[in-house]
Amino acid sequence: MPDQDTDVLVVGGGLGGVAAALAACAAGRRVVLSEETDWLGGQLTAQAVPPDEHPWIEQFGCTARYRRLREGIRDFYRGWYPMRSAARSWAALNPGAGRVSKLCHEPRVALAVIEAMLAPHRASGRLTVLLRHRPVAAHTDAGTVLGVTLETVGAQRISVSARYVLDATELGDVLALAGIEHVTGAEAQSEYGEPHAPAEAQPHTMQGITYCFAVSHHDGEHHVIDRPAEYDFWRSYTPEFWPGPLLGFTAPDPRTLEPVERTFVPNPDGDPLAVLADQSANAGDRELWMFRRILARGLHRPGSFDSDVTLVNWPLNDYWLRAPLGDDAAIAYAEAKQLSLSVLYWLQTEAPRPDGGTGYPGLRLRGDVVGTDDGLAKSAYVRESRRIRALTTVTENDVARDVVGPYGGTRYTDSVGVGSYRIDLHPSTGGDNYVDIASVPFEIPLGALLPRRESNLLAAGKNIGTTHISNGCYRLHPVEWNVGEVAGELAAYCLRHGVPPHQVHADATHSAEFGRVLDAAGVERHWPDVRGY
Repeated sequence: MPDQDTDVLVVGGGLGGVAAALAACAAGRRVVLSEETDWLGGQLTAQAVPPDEHPWIEQFGCTARYRRLREGIRDFYRGWYPMRSAARSWAALNPGAGRVSKLCHEPRVALAVIEAMLAPHRASGRLTVLLRHRPVAAHTDAGTVLGVTLETVGAQRISVSARYVLDATELGDVLALAGIEHVTGAEAQSEYGEPHAPAEAQPHTMQGITYCFAVSHHDGEHHVIDRPAEYDFWRSYTPEFWPGPLLGFTAPDPRTLEPVERTFVPNPDGDPLAVLADQSANAGDRELWMFRRILARGLHRPGSFDSDVTLVNWPLNDYWLRAPLGDDAAIAYAEAKQLSLSVLYWLQTEAPRPDGGTGYPGLRLRGDVVGTDDGLAKSAYVRESRRIRALTTVTENDVARDVVGPYGGTRYTDSVGVGSYRIDLHPSTGGDNYVDIASVPFEIPLGALLPRRESNLLAAGKNIGTTHISNGCYRLHPVEWNVGEVAGELAAYCLRHGVPPHQVHADATHSAEFGRVLDAAGVERHWPDVRGY
């Protein structure tokens, strides 16, 4: 007998998992939500990555629940931080005034808002959250996932059975455990005719992972960490496709691959209110301190903070020597951590300064910001997952601007959401440089969440039916949330009507009714006519 039985089991507490749990609970269903770390929120919190979003995010192009999350983060700062009046009254408040996003913020703030959004469902008893639980086995029968066994850090195990199982893990772990047909890495060009796909399939070619970390800077202080064990390797490592050593301020421009010199100036002068965050106009990555700044001291009353806080997720600490799957996974994570620590040590001791000196010993590793003892984010930033063999697979030919034209792109009758981002692939374990391609605003087909063979398992994150190429624009925060939210709504709908997901997709009556459910929940399923991007 299982230790727990529920309507919906959501495995993985990232943005997709949180959104799925919210949707299913709001529909009155009992939900168990598991998460491998002790923080819900995935790439927004445990991975410490401020949201990458499209230029219209303040007006349209996300679900109502995602918008509530964004506004909740802003309200947290307005309510609890010592902000200048001009900053507090700024409708589009950007707490970090970083250039990567219109909403750069500390991971703990997002965590607080996520916990608040889930709190009523936990209080009602509908939602059970199991932190520090990872999936280790799945129990199946003729394609149906009967339940999943979860293991704690202390190796204790719990078995959870459910009517519907949603895989919202960072790497599509339940797909592998349950034997759901899936793919990893890069598909061959012959499979979908994608212009940027390799000639032969490369299942082990995956985008690099990154252990992000936060730093502040304090002039006259000494915060240099111990020399990392693998520093000598990373200090001398020069990739074949890189313009110099990886530990340096010269790196390829992702869009042109031309060498570009980045600058690094801690705590720059200037009013944070004047910072424009719009990657469609300016990628924002030339000045590294302001690129992913998550706390801007200039937004607050004088003396409140003696430094900004910035998030290090730069070309310097992308790790791509091994894939984060299979027998090498543990080594990959360990080496990725050593790379990030080596980046910090290099910044503290050897990085060239504008004044001609070297090193910034006043850089302080902020483990308190990311919630860890070692100072690095709780989890590696994972850009690419196992992906289901889906009823609908989105390819480069559906979204790339060079293929479909500036106002083209595939429109789906079963669209369950929208997104927009460049096809942004970071250097990969196959030795590839950046692949950064202009794309058009896209839709999310329901068929991309459904395995080809009928099952009660739904994809609820980055593991939907995309390719190695198209994943590059479907992997970001608002899309992952949208996918998870729809998966939660779909599981609840199927339970209410007693029909399987494939029937909702195939039957016109159910498809239309499910669309009305999504509309009522505030899920934007189609784009307005956007131009000039």
